[in-house]
Amino acid sequence: MWAYYETEDWSVLPPELNRRFNPAFNMASLKQAFNEAVERVSTVRMPAPTRLRDLIRQIRAARTAAEERTVVNKECAYIRSTFREEDSVWRCRNIAKLLYIHMLGYPAHFGQLECLKLIASPRFTDKRIGYLGAMLLLDERQDVHLLITNCLKNDLNSSTQFVIGLALCTLGAIASPGMARDLAAEVERLMKSPNAYIRKKAALCAFRIIRRVPELMEMFLPATRSLLTEKNHGVLITGVTLITEMCENSIDTLNHFKKECGHREIVPNLVRILKNLILAGYSPEHDVSGVSDPFLQVKILRLLRILGHNDVDASEAMNDILAQVATNTETSKNVGNTILYETVLSIMDIKSESGLRVLAVNILGRFLLNNDKNIRYVALNTLLKTVYVDTSAVQRHRSTILECLKDPDVSIRRRAMELSFALVNTSNIRNMMKELLLFLERADPEFKAQCSSNIVMSAERYAPNKRWHLETLFKVLVAAGNYVRDDVVACTIQLISETQAQQAYAVNALWHALEKDTFDKQPLAQVATWCIGEYGDLLLYGQPPEDVEAPVNLTEDDVIDVYQRLLWSPQNTVITKQYTLLSLTKLSTRFQCGNEPPRFYRKIRQIIDTFGSNLHVELQQRGIEFSQLFRKYDHLRPALLERMPPMETAKPQANGIIGMVNGDQDVEEEKPAAEVSPSADSSALLDLLGSSDLGMPSVSSPTTAASPAVTPVNNNDLLDLLGGLDLTSTPAPASVAQIQSPSAFSPTNFLVDGLLSSAPQNDVQSMVIFDNAGLKITFKVERATDSPDLLVINMTAVNTNATPLTDFLFQAAVPRTFQLQMLSPSGTVIPPSGQVTQVLKVSSLNNGTLRMRLRISYTGPSGPVLEQTEVNNFPLMGVQ
Repeated sequence: MWAYYETEDWSVLPPELNRRFNPAFNMASLKQAFNEAVERVSTVRMPAPTRLRDLIRQIRAARTAAEERTVVNKECAYIRSTFREEDSVWRCRNIAKLLYIHMLGYPAHFGQLECLKLIASPRFTDKRIGYLGAMLLLDERQDVHLLITNCLKNDLNSSTQFVIGLALCTLGAIASPGMARDLAAEVERLMKSPNAYIRKKAALCAFRIIRRVPELMEMFLPATRSLLTEKNHGVLITGVTLITEMCENSIDTLNHFKKECGHREIVPNLVRILKNLILAGYSPEHDVSGVSDPFLQVKILRLLRILGHNDVDASEAMNDILAQVATNTETSKNVGNTILYETVLSIMDIKSESGLRVLAVNILGRFLLNNDKNIRYVALNTLLKTVYVDTSAVQRHRSTILECLKDPDVSIRRRAMELSFALVNTSNIRNMMKELLLFLERADPEFKAQCSSNIVMSAERYAPNKRWHLETLFKVLVAAGNYVRDDVVACTIQLISETQAQQAYAVNALWHALEKDTFDKQPLAQVATWCIGEYGDLLLYGQPPEDVEAPVNLTEDDVIDVYQRLLWSPQNTVITKQYTLLSLTKLSTRFQCGNEPPRFYRKIRQIIDTFGSNLHVELQQRGIEFSQLFRKYDHLRPALLERMPPMETAKPQANGIIGMVNGDQDVEEEKPAAEVSPSADSSALLDLLGSSDLGMPSVSSPTTAASPAVTPVNNNDLLDLLGGLDLTSTPAPASVAQIQSPSAFSPTNFLVDGLLSSAPQNDVQSMVIFDNAGLKITFKVERATDSPDLLVINMTAVNTNATPLTDFLFQAAVPRTFQLQMLSPSGTVIPPSGQVTQVLKVSSLNNGTLRMRLRISYTGPSGPVLEQTEVNNFPLMGVQ
């Protein structure tokens, strides 16, 4: 038919068609018949697509992932075909189904242009689905993203408030910096609209734009003046949110709102609004469990906290209202606890009165008694942040905090443990250590390393006497087993060496522990063999202390049998065997041999000779060298193996790196070969960034601010981190025990000169030391008011990404002319637009320039990230 229609020649038709048509038909009638047929075909439409609820039902009915993919692929194929047909009747329904498929994780990018077509539609239902699709399917990486700007501008000038609301929501969700700059003027105009609905949406959109483009903040500043005078709760809460964001991101804006917000100051205005919410309320429609608009109250309290920080006048203006909120809020419901929690944060962050702080801590104490574990966790976490502000008030709840150590929830136990160590002081050290040692005995393995190290450092700082200190260390070695970190072993050995009056007690107590099963307690075996090797004569021939059970009928052969069991056991580590072999060699000079070598002497030689063919090279070398001491160099053996002098707290190292125990020549005789080899020298860096891993389990665990942080890291990582720093200066460094002891940072231990001694006390300088991939780290450097040689660095890490950063770890290293103490960070997760803080304290050992090597690691949206940087431009803090 089409061929005839084009040529008007009957001969082109097939014979059967030629017979069916009457030759008498003229051309006009044939054309009319053809046109009617075409019209009938064009009016035939495709069947209506599957409804969204039917698609959801089909997907949920799929029994396997393959069946689900089949249903989704079939529906996507149908949707693609409708898009190609330019069928606008069912476009809205198809986009809705496509968005559901997108939320299931299947690709839906082919619907981006169709969303723009729906946005351009005059129908509100089409616009609603189109804008929703744009928010889900578009971002600034898509080219289609640029085409939506004109549609948004048109809809922002619409006469319908709901269309304007859709455009504002979409702009706030997907605005790129360029789009934000193009449309910011429209948003600022809408913030002054007489329509409360539009003002609310515009304020929220301005909030999102400021986050994306902070320099546009000044444009929205005049429009915020009237937001706090609103009666509409929706507009009021968005206005408070917008002002909070501005104050948090700009010091100038914060000062503006404190002093020049219209004709009235902002703090009295906020206090008035909060008082009306507490006493009178606005309307029953905002009531939640008997509390008037708790969402608005929380927002106002947060803004008050920002305005009152380090501001005495503003804090004084809000003290009364905070007290009213703390006493009048209902605590039987969770909504009341939320307001009280925000009130506590505000009280502790502003310059509040002491009585108000006690009230805030008491509120947290009541939270600890709540049956809800989430509330207990929040209370512990908040007390951990406020314990350094008002320690005496928190001490009143010490018994309740210790009870939380028995909580079945692991997160609560961890926070309770950290808070308990923060509460330790001279007056309660005995009771606290008793409870914490009981906790250590029954704690999960993940707690033992951190708990044992913190107990050791707390005991070192607050021990009432040396005897109690040693008893505590021995209990830690027994209770923690293999989870004791290497720094604990070093500290215990050093304490025994320097405490001559307690060496008889130590060797007897450790012998009783060594007689028992020590295969799962390698650190205990190392300390015990070291102590017996040094003071074995006191064990057998000395007079034991009266309060210590002395070994009955103990002979030299009994001691050798225990040593032989340790050396032959396959469960003991190589490090433990090195300690034991060296200790056994020293016992040959500690025990009384007489003129004729007794049987135990020959047994010692036999045991040492067997290690001359050991498969492990370190043990083999020791066996050969020690065997020579009994033969070729027997005349030198008593002098070489004589008792070590008391270890000093600080010794210079030839290689410029701080040692684990001692720095003199005797260390090479006393320590196992693995610890003096070049590969193990990096373990000596534990005073800078944590303990080393020499075969013992090690768990990364930040400590509380009551003790310096010792974070275990890989040895190679330590060398990489310290690469480039000057570690070869001549001044003597401090040993591990001194680094771990907070008393090591007292002014009497260091020379006051150089950078630290010259800084004025009240000078605080800020510097950005890292800014990359949405993570910004700032140092605020100031002099400590109570210590003239101490530099306090407040580190703040801010996340400007839209996704949280997890597993955040901040590490630092300094040259050995300085000492670094890192307190516990505020957290390991940085939420979007959130921050993590940490305090670093640097003390000067001698005159020198402060340099710091940093390692930052975290897990971002693209996976684990590791960054390194160096800071060598510290401010001179007033040095001329």
